[in-house]
Amino acid sequence: MSGALRFDLRVRVLAAVTGGLSHRQAGKRFGVGAASLGRWSKLECEQGDPKPKALRGDRRSGRIESPPS
Repeated sequence: MSGALRFDLRVRVLAAVTGGLSHRQAGKRFGVGAASLGRWSKLECEQGDPKPKALRGDRRSGRIESPPS
């Protein structure tokens, strides 16, 4: 499973888009997908910054471990 990309990368890529590059051009320059830029732009509009949401963590161990006695 992959993790979220660094916050400073997100900020630099979005600054390039604000500076006039298209999502595809900025994605190609920084090595990220154009769809990711769309999601980051949406996060920036909704939250005020493109910080990633918290990752979920372990969701399986509850089914595997036995209940407490």
